[in-house]
This record gives sequence, structure tokens and C-alpha cells, in this order.
Amino acid sequence: MTVLEVNSGDTAWILTSAALVLLMTPGLALFYGGMVRAKTVLNMMMMSFGALCLIAVTWVLYGYSIAFGNDVGGGLLGNPFEYLGLHGLMADTGDSLPVMAFVGFQAVFAIITVALISGAIADRAKFGTWMIFALIWSTIVYFPVAHWVFDFTVTDDAGKVLHAGGWIANSLKAVDFAGGTAVHINAGAAGLALALVLGKRIGWRRDPMRPHNLPLVMLGAGLLWFGWFGFNAGSALQAGNSAAVVWVNTLTATGAAALGWLLVERIRDKHATSLGAASGVVAGLVAITPSCSAVSPIGAILLGAIAGVLCALAVGLKYKLGFDDSLDVVGVHLVGGLWGTIAVGFFATKAAPAQVAGLFYGGGFDQLWRQVVGAVSVLVFSFVLTYVIATILNKTIGFRVSEDTERSGVDEIEHAESAYDLANLGGGLRAFSTGPAPSRPPEDDNSGSSKSHDQEVTA
Repeated sequence: MTVLEVNSGDTAWILTSAALVLLMTPGLALFYGGMVRAKTVLNMMMMSFGALCLIAVTWVLYGYSIAFGNDVGGGLLGNPFEYLGLHGLMADTGDSLPVMAFVGFQAVFAIITVALISGAIADRAKFGTWMIFALIWSTIVYFPVAHWVFDFTVTDDAGKVLHAGGWIANSLKAVDFAGGTAVHINAGAAGLALALVLGKRIGWRRDPMRPHNLPLVMLGAGLLWFGWFGFNAGSALQAGNSAAVVWVNTLTATGAAALGWLLVERIRDKHATSLGAASGVVAGLVAITPSCSAVSPIGAILLGAIAGVLCALAVGLKYKLGFDDSLDVVGVHLVGGLWGTIAVGFFATKAAPAQVAGLFYGGGFDQLWRQVVGAVSVLVFSFVLTYVIATILNKTIGFRVSEDTERSGVDEIEHAESAYDLANLGGGLRAFSTGPAPSRPPEDDNSGSSKSHDQEVTA
């Protein structure tokens, strides 16, 4: 293998992309935080920030080694001791990119994946147990799956294997450019398992559970869209044509998905909502993630539009099937990730950087079956292990808060804080008033929102 001189332009692009992806986790905190009720917004946001802090440490200690160490288990596991504490990597430049730049870029993928799961259990989870779950889940689920999907085998010019990678990337040869399987299907399946173990919220399907702050939701979606250009285009690992194609496909698929979601709302509910626009944006971003290097811009539009329609319809499945996925992690990330991954088998064109052909472009079923096997394998692996982990935690230290805590609000009990100090606001108003003191505002966690996330999908 020829060792190349470090390319400063590529290095700058990867470090910038890593920073963009890091911003996605606070963006997700805003997106999720706005969708819950006012009494649980801090707990919801803390689960994202907790994941950010925790995985930033575990990735350095052993996570990177499990994901990108030399394979020791038939494509299933990297050597957890090879790069323990990133030993030996500070001076290693690899090819044209410093290894530490790649380490940082992949770290933020691990962080956002764990944070995504939390939306499925909003309003009812103990923060301490969530952090323990995040530690265990990332170790035995995410890090190995990242090895399957993102760790490519490296050979020298004579074909000798210098580094053995994961089975999905190298043996199955399924296309997953930026994490439709490792990130979205993985998180979506985990979210479904957690929702089943923790059970339904008190008052689910009976009480209105409206988003308490829709501007926060839209701000969060905007930050996610912004950061996602680093997520997808950064996965090209160089500032070249592939990154440019991926950037354009990410933009156009996301716009098409939002339009598709809004069209479903307009036909079904007679209103196109801000919550629908934000959710459609995320659905499009999820769907284009695995396929952004394999489709044309026209293919990206079709893929995104279908994703918006599918996910808008899928979020209602929880009512038919009876599981309380609070913020539609299953409907958006699992369904969107499945569609985006499998769609490569239909829409991939050899004119795109990945240079594979799907069914609609003369490739037959060869790529399609590979995509299906990769997607289903990650789904089953993540769901089963997550269900086991969550059940053990719930039966030992307890995962769900008490009924009294859930009714009064997780923020007050778990964090001794509230997002909005209305009492002090009222006192300030009285200090400047010459008339009678205004009456205390009603105890309504749902004020400030015209329509609930749950209500929106039940037409």
C-alpha cells in the first residue's frame, strides 16, 4: 500500500464535518425537547447531553478499538485492545488523512446514535438508569455494529490483507454510506425495544400530550439539517466530487421528504403543520443517509418524497400496534432507515460515486438482497440485545420513574429543576404593576401548542 502525504484540505473538511455532526446532538436535544411537555423538557434534553459526554469518553477508552480494531471474530468484532485509549494513534497519519481526524469524526456518529434512542422513552425514564443503559448499549451493540458497517478491509498492492474489517462492509457488500443501518435502523430498533419494556405513559391515548414549544422543534430540525451535511458529505472522507454529489443529494432528498410529509397532512388532516415540516425534514435526512452516494439527484428526490409519505403514515402504527414510542423514533428512524437502505437496491446508479446499479438501473436483484440482509440483520441484533439489556435494568435498579414522579414531572424529581420559572416571572410582573396582582397561570403543561404530536397522526 502506498502511503500518501497528509492532505490538509481533506483534514480540514473532516474536522469541520465532525464539528457539524457534533452540533447535531444539541440540535436533537432541542428537537426532542420541544416535542415533549414542559414538565419533562430538561430530562429529555439531558439524555442527549448525557450521551454526548459519556460516549466522548468511552469512544476514546475502548469504543474506537472495538469498531475499528483489526477483526477478531469473523467480521463481527474489532480487537478491543488494539487501540485501547487510542494507544499509538497520535502520530499515525494513515493515508492522506490523520487517523485522529477519523477517530473524532466517527466519535460523533456514536454519540448521536445513542442520543436518538431517547426519544422513544420520553416523559418516563430515570436519568441515572438511562446513562447506565447508554454505557452498556454502546459497548455491546453500537460499537460492534459500527465495525460491521464502517470498517473496511485494507490490502497492500499485492493483495495482502493489512487490516480486516466488518462483514457487512466487506463480505455482504451492502451500501451504507453514512449509517442507515449502523445509526438509524440500530437506534430505531433499540427505541422500539425500550418503549416495549418501559410501557406506555400514564394517560397515553387519553390525555393530550402536545409539544410544548414548536419553535424549539423547528430550530432543532434546522440544526439537524445543517449538521447533516457533515454527517453525509463528511463520510466521503475527502473534499472532492463524492462529497459534492452527496451534499446535493442530501439537500434535495430532505426537501422532497418534507414536501411529501406535508402533502400527507394536507390530504389527511386538512392542515400542513410546522411539526410535520420538521418531522419530514428528519425523515428525509434519515432516508438519504445510506443512499446518498449511490443515487442521482433525481433518484434522491424520488427516494426522499417516498420517505416523507412512508414516515408520515408510519408514525400512526404505534396506535394500531399499542406501543408508546413517545417521539416517533420507530416511525421516523427505523422506517426511514429501512427504506433508505433498501432503496439503494432500487435506485442506485453506476453514474453515482458508489458505482453500483439497483433494480431500476439494470442491476437486477443482486444489490437489493444485500441491502435487505444488512438492514434486517442490524434490526434483529439491536432489538434483541436492547430488549435484554433494558429488561435486566428495569427489573434490578429500575428504568421507569414512579407514577407520582411521572405525574408531577420528571424534571422536578430527577434534576431538581424546571425549564420555565413561571413563579419568578409572575413576581416580576407584579413588581411593576399598579393594579391587582395577576392571577396565577393555570397548571397546564401543554400551553403554547396548537396541536399534539399524538393528535396529529390519529386522523
